[in-house]
Amino acid sequence: MEHAGLTLAAVGLLALGSQWLAWRLKVPAILTLLIAGIAAGPVTGLLDPDALFGELLFPLVSLAVAVILFEGSLTLNFRELGGHGRTVRRLVTWGALITALCGALAARWLLGLSWEMASLLGALLVVTGPTVILPLLQTLRAREHLTQILRWEGILIDPVGAIGAVLVYEFVALGSGTQALPHTLMLFAQTALIGFGFGVAGGYLWGQVLRQHLLPQRLHSFGTLMTMLGLFTLSNTLFHESGLLTVTVMGAWLANMRGVPTRPIIEFKETLSILLISGLFILLAARLTVEQLALLGWPAWAFLAVLLLLVRPLAVWLCTLGSGLDWREKSLLAFISPRGIVAAAVASLFALRLEEIGVPGADRLVPVTFLVIIATVVSQSLLARPLGDWLKVRRPSAHGVLIIGANPVARQMAHCLRQARLGVLLTDSSWDAVQAARAEGLSAYYGDPLSEHAAQHMELSGIGYLMPLSPYRELNDLAALHFEHLLGQGQVFRLAVNLGRQARRQHATAIEHVPYLFGREMTFAQLSSLVERGARFEVERLDEAPRSRALLRASGDKRASGERGERGERRPGHVHSRDTRQAPLQAKDVASARRQGAFPGDTDSAPLICVGTSGRPRIATADAPLTPRKGDHVIRLVMPDRQSSRK
Repeated sequence: MEHAGLTLAAVGLLALGSQWLAWRLKVPAILTLLIAGIAAGPVTGLLDPDALFGELLFPLVSLAVAVILFEGSLTLNFRELGGHGRTVRRLVTWGALITALCGALAARWLLGLSWEMASLLGALLVVTGPTVILPLLQTLRAREHLTQILRWEGILIDPVGAIGAVLVYEFVALGSGTQALPHTLMLFAQTALIGFGFGVAGGYLWGQVLRQHLLPQRLHSFGTLMTMLGLFTLSNTLFHESGLLTVTVMGAWLANMRGVPTRPIIEFKETLSILLISGLFILLAARLTVEQLALLGWPAWAFLAVLLLLVRPLAVWLCTLGSGLDWREKSLLAFISPRGIVAAAVASLFALRLEEIGVPGADRLVPVTFLVIIATVVSQSLLARPLGDWLKVRRPSAHGVLIIGANPVARQMAHCLRQARLGVLLTDSSWDAVQAARAEGLSAYYGDPLSEHAAQHMELSGIGYLMPLSPYRELNDLAALHFEHLLGQGQVFRLAVNLGRQARRQHATAIEHVPYLFGREMTFAQLSSLVERGARFEVERLDEAPRSRALLRASGDKRASGERGERGERRPGHVHSRDTRQAPLQAKDVASARRQGAFPGDTDSAPLICVGTSGRPRIATADAPLTPRKGDHVIRLVMPDRQSSRK
């Protein structure tokens, strides 16, 4: 313990490096964390959690797992369980039961475990979890309905599977010291009664505290955490091993209680969970011994093969009967089932406790679980896209647009993009703006688009571009950097900002390479001012109509000869208006019009977005002005007097 502080700091830095590496490689973080822990523990011997924490290891792991289970159950909304199709409901109920039963049979026959330990292992390996399934789906890009099935299965089966695993564990732990089944059943009934009773009572009473605002807002998250941990400890004190069930039920109750503001709590636990999960998994993986790894012989690999090649396909086939899915789609669903964080954390906690009370086979619980996690994450991350291509169930390139903001400017742009046959999703932290967007028939997500909640619940299938139209500079820039990692360079944009006197003091930043949306002078303040004063985004299709032919001819002339700006330089690629006596309205002209207090009289603006016949948008930037083509849908910012002349 002499260098305990140094060791803890090293674990924290190793966890940070593992999270960063997972982000760069676009793989679930649990994979890099487990590999780092195994390298620091049994491979090199640099980290020994038992020597570092001593008797505190089990209480610390117990509290961390309680937080993780509470976090998962806090997202279990029963209305969502019933609102995402019969296939999803079957997968998270009957599918989970089939997986648990068949997994238990395989563990009994192949691994030689007792029926109790085999049942516990089967229940543990039901859970997939959103932290592993969502990154995989973002790279897979399967058909939309398949993405929805896998996405919601991963979100909902996390707490549902955790409740089942905890119940099986309670039964195994209570029955380990006696051969009398009636006595074990009586103890299990008492555990369930205390767990459900404390969970429901605690959830209801604390929900009333939050709903009635009996605590200041700044104490809601902290108070929820302390109340949850207090109930966990009290429940375990009154009846051993009932605490996990208590916190899981409490979280589910709060999630489904009307009028309880759980969003700030969820955002708080996201940061806490990253800290706990990152450190926890390195420590748990470091506890593996060479002897435990040696247990992973051919029976463990045979168990893995049965789980992936027989059990999952059987569950999917039974749960998709009558669903209308063809064999290709069912095959993809059967292939994708990576195990995740809850399985690893809960298996480690259960193994600690069961080894302590001398249950045979408890030492095999963690290595087999970790084998399934690593094998499923690696194989499915590498093979999902090739399999999707071979089965022909992947979608073509995504051309939809995510708009940061749901204000009037963003809503106008969203309507034009929809007229151009593009998918659109808006996101805003203003409830009024989101409600206004939904009232206009637009899809909108309420909340922080950079949060973990957004990663799980914001529907990004079909989204290929990011357009920031929010008044908040920091949010626009952070969103561009965040989604560039998901969508790729050239697919995200930043909005210009009028820095005033600070412009000369600006230095190069991480966002310098991101192109300016519509130009370097098109700020949100200018767009908003113009829209408030009557300017409108309008969409027009360039076909064989006389006006369209004139625009196309003008476009061809400029490609050949260019266009002279105010200082005489040649500026290629802009489209003439019908009245050639004035230059077409550029982004700088919009700023000039705002300063002058008037709009140019008889002009059209330059094209801001062109959507070709393939459905792919081309978006104007400071360095890439647009040239419309035949068949394009062209979106422009049109002044009020030009709107009247078009009618």
